[in-house]
Amino acid sequence: MGNDKKQLHLGVFLLNTGQHVGGWRHPETEADLLDMTFYHNFAKLSERGKFDTILVLEQIAIGEQNGKAAEERSIPTPDTLTLLSVMASVTEKIGLTATLSTTYNDPFHVAARFATLDHLSGGRAGWNMVTSQDPRIASQFSKDAHMDHALRYERANEFVEVAMKLWDSWEEDALAAGRSFGLYTDPAKVHDIDHSGRFFAMSGASYVPRPVQGHPVLFQAGSSGSGLKFAAQKAEVVFTAQDNLEDAKAYYANLKGMLRQYGRRPEQLHILPGLAPIIGSTEREAKQREEYFNELVLPEIAVKTLSGTIDVDLSSYPLDGLFPYWEIDAESNNNKKSRLQLLKDLAQREKLTVRQMSKHVVAAGGHHTFAGTPERLADLMEEWLDNGACDGFNIMPSHYLRGLEEFVDHVVPILQKRGRYRTDYSGSTLRDHLGLTAPANRWSALGVQSST
Repeated sequence: MGNDKKQLHLGVFLLNTGQHVGGWRHPETEADLLDMTFYHNFAKLSERGKFDTILVLEQIAIGEQNGKAAEERSIPTPDTLTLLSVMASVTEKIGLTATLSTTYNDPFHVAARFATLDHLSGGRAGWNMVTSQDPRIASQFSKDAHMDHALRYERANEFVEVAMKLWDSWEEDALAAGRSFGLYTDPAKVHDIDHSGRFFAMSGASYVPRPVQGHPVLFQAGSSGSGLKFAAQKAEVVFTAQDNLEDAKAYYANLKGMLRQYGRRPEQLHILPGLAPIIGSTEREAKQREEYFNELVLPEIAVKTLSGTIDVDLSSYPLDGLFPYWEIDAESNNNKKSRLQLLKDLAQREKLTVRQMSKHVVAAGGHHTFAGTPERLADLMEEWLDNGACDGFNIMPSHYLRGLEEFVDHVVPILQKRGRYRTDYSGSTLRDHLGLTAPANRWSALGVQSST
């Protein structure tokens, strides 16, 4: 008898030593970020948990910023695609998704790097297409100023268009077809693209053959008006931040409803809110563990982190006074509109203090936090899935590797027993795991030799 229950899609987040700002200080944490062994162990543990994909966050700005704590910003963050290449070598099935900025890169190189990862991993690459929030990054790339929010998304859309053309510039059999007449590659099956747009003007073909999956799976993580439009046009998976069921349902319905105007169907895009769990054998134990994590972040450091997150100096506000949500100006912010609105709404709705808000931000940066038993966590995940709030979650462990190990050992078996999650992979590519079809090659599909 078949299982007709809706199935969860799960990603696992890799950020520094863990999602919690205090995680690096936890005695259980074992995460040497410059040691290949750590990444091997993370990847093998994630694959044991049968996750759809690992999602590696990119941070290309370091140092003190907007009062943010040095402890948070000084953690090294190696290159995302290099890390995933290391992980590909010790895994066979799990997806490998890298965050890479569309604001401070060039589509020619990005397309080639992702095509390479897709080939070397046997079709497991994903690209989290971000537009970069931090305004200081501009100076690191010889720019005078950070590009305007709406323009960043316009550039991102065209950036991805160019990358897609480059992935399609090789027909699937361009290599095999050449052998019969003594050439490594059949030149008739490698096509120059001719692109002339607002942000990019280029001609030529990729120097890497078409990816195994056709295109790597496209992830997106912005929820502003511009971000939603970009997601509806291009994304196949959206990583989002909602901290309660009702907001998640509204977001889900809105974004899925936008797809039709771009000729897309709801099942062509998966929505995965971030979920940051702290698990205990009892509710009390979980709450005690959560408090222990929070106490690892000094109150003044937590408030500095919150100040940097919301771009408001909170040093003059009392720790146990009402958080000044009215100071947040999400609409005029050029960097992170949707995240600021989320935090403002939460503080206003729950009437939180500065101390409470700072604990929320150091725990998960505004994502949904959970402290409780594995059974209750599974209940929550099923509730969101069944109520049209998500297609699954991006799990954000508090600390590595222990926080991930707890989820794999104690939560995944419950979800499997309830018929909500795979007991083994049924395919070998990231598209297989997500139930997404490979895009047709525009040259093969059209059967033409023009470069439009």
